Amino acid sequence: MGHKATIRPSTAFLTVDPGKAGRQVGFLMIPHSPHDDAWGVTRVPVAVIANGTGPTVILEGGNHGDEYEGPIAIGELIRELDPAEVQGRLILMPANNVHAVIAGTRTSPVDGLNFNRTFPGDPRGTITQQITAYISDHLYPMADAFLDLHSGGSSLDILPSAIIEPTEDAGLRRRNIAAVQAFDAPMTVVISNLGESRTATAAACQAGLVTVGTEMGGGGTVSLDALDVCRRGVRNVLVHLGVLDEKHKGPKRGDGKILELPGSKAYVFATMDGIFEPFHGNGAAVSEGQPAGRIHCTWDATREPETVHYQTDGILYGRRQPGRVRPGNCCLVIAREYEGPIA
Repeated sequence: MGHKATIRPSTAFLTVDPGKAGRQVGFLMIPHSPHDDAWGVTRVPVAVIANGTGPTVILEGGNHGDEYEGPIAIGELIRELDPAEVQGRLILMPANNVHAVIAGTRTSPVDGLNFNRTFPGDPRGTITQQITAYISDHLYPMADAFLDLHSGGSSLDILPSAIIEPTEDAGLRRRNIAAVQAFDAPMTVVISNLGESRTATAAACQAGLVTVGTEMGGGGTVSLDALDVCRRGVRNVLVHLGVLDEKHKGPKRGDGKILELPGSKAYVFATMDGIFEPFHGNGAAVSEGQPAGRIHCTWDATREPETVHYQTDGILYGRRQPGRVRPGNCCLVIAREYEGPIA
């Protein structure tokens, strides 16, 4: 159990003991010396629930501070799960990008960074980089599996789904797919983030961890349906991994199909400054070349709206929430049937 990693010198420390059985609730403490607090710390909440023998699973929420269903589900596990029901160890982190979580923003108000574009981090960098460095260097090597619970955030409304992080390791790919399908979301989607390697899930795969992601609704709200999917799905995966027994498993819901975001063609981007009018709702079947929406420059009545088009066949998987757009904003996301390797 566990994986080797280079341990870089760090001033961060835990107030919980990962080697101790039972339930502990505390913090990852990172010395932080801003203008108003010379010798203070940033406190990242962390809990450990351990009992018996079994795998170590890290559950992350609050990677982005405006995504809510995952952190709620993790907080409930921290408070409600009986350690006697656990076989193995859970490391539960409901608010990793803690300053952004408190602010309700995607990026950290302390250093402006997107937590999910900073792995493997830097123990001598900014606060966000130091948090990701501690996770990369100290927590991933303890673990066998990683659950990264996202939603669409303030800018996207996404169909509730469990996410497969692609990997070139065929054995890990099989284990990832099995774990994500065990989550049993209404949809299962392969998302590569256009090959981005600095995400938490990409780094977890690089560390050899069985990796499960989610996208649970969004729009800056808490979706009751998505929260229910998330609560059930997390427990389903923990049953699949052998940490919880079968009584925690929910009834079957998903259809077993796997979709994917087909590279850059999956996205419809804004082409001008204005107000985006979408033509379809999430879940609609769409086709390549079909008009997807139009952008209105409402402060210039002489300017005709500009129509944007889909670049691939599939279903509308995610839709921008704010109407106001600038060139390059992601307006729509299309998923289609997965064509990659399963084994």
